[in-house]
Amino acid sequence: MSLPVVDLKGDAGEQGFAHGRALADRVAHNVEVYYDRFEREVSLSRAEAIERTGEYLRAIGDRAPDYEAGMRGLAEGSGLPYDDIAVLNLRYELLYYQYGTVKAAEAARKIAAQAAARELPKPDGCTSFALLPEATVSGRLLVGQNWDWIPQVKGALLRIREADGFGLLGFTEAGILGAKIGLNGAGVTLCINGMLTTADDWHRFTLPFHWRCHEILRARSFDAAVAVVADEPRACTTNFLVSQAPDRVVDLEAAPEKLGRIACDGGVLSHANHFENPEALGVEEPPSLGRPFSRHRARRLRELLAAGKPWTLPALKEALRDHDGLPNSVCRHGDESLPEIERVITVSAIVMDPEGGRLWATDGPPCESEFQEVALG
Repeated sequence: MSLPVVDLKGDAGEQGFAHGRALADRVAHNVEVYYDRFEREVSLSRAEAIERTGEYLRAIGDRAPDYEAGMRGLAEGSGLPYDDIAVLNLRYELLYYQYGTVKAAEAARKIAAQAAARELPKPDGCTSFALLPEATVSGRLLVGQNWDWIPQVKGALLRIREADGFGLLGFTEAGILGAKIGLNGAGVTLCINGMLTTADDWHRFTLPFHWRCHEILRARSFDAAVAVVADEPRACTTNFLVSQAPDRVVDLEAAPEKLGRIACDGGVLSHANHFENPEALGVEEPPSLGRPFSRHRARRLRELLAAGKPWTLPALKEALRDHDGLPNSVCRHGDESLPEIERVITVSAIVMDPEGGRLWATDGPPCESEFQEVALG
């Protein structure tokens, strides 16, 4: 199987409409997946999700007019209510805040009761990387990640040509505007990892996570991309790995009020779903039985990257298939000992060559799916 590739052009509203029309079935599917997830996993009803989303969007007002126009276009194109599309695009703030309260409280109770270490509350998934030109055979920057998440979520690749001709290419969940992992015509790239702190709060009403992804991939320079994260506090915690060809890379551990910056070491960098040094940054992570798995994945990929230099593209794809620590490995598979709703897989593995304007992505775990190549041009 392969991911659908959708070509979009024009202003935000036109892009949203074409996205919704081309992926209508997938968008409707994802809306229902998340409403079910909200209800069953973090006790957030459909009505509450819609109410919170409306409150959030009213609070930020007209600060993101293009994004709002895109969501309205997406709703029209897909034939779904605007409220459903807005919930989907705000799902990070809604879901991760609940993870930091409901799921963290569950984890704390389980830890106190000495629960089995294989019980895995969310979030835990995604292992990202960067290789500077000195660490690759081609002498070009390579970046990417395994995006680990809910097996039922349906993704797509978007190739976008904005009204002024600027292009970008990336992966998204069907129904979420713009790309969340990708590259653009200026050689800027973005990879992401979900994280938590005890300070996360959806009531902060700052510009949301998916809007920031959208804006980073519209940035024409490395500094402008970093500023999307750094210039304003955030509602919830995220790790953003931002780069620009030929050789600029920074990993941003972005808590609501704190921002850590991590550089490549020996030409390589990897990151997963935990802070590398939370005490030094002054943040507190809530209890999570899954955090040791996150540390293992980041350490394992870092060791592979350091040992395998210089990297070819085929070898790098193979590294993303690594099963050390299976099922909670770099190439992630559902843990059959857990309830179905607790299982996470690698939904897509993505490698990007920003200088060449190309990416390679899988539809499912990379050990089970071939990488499809898509070009920006």
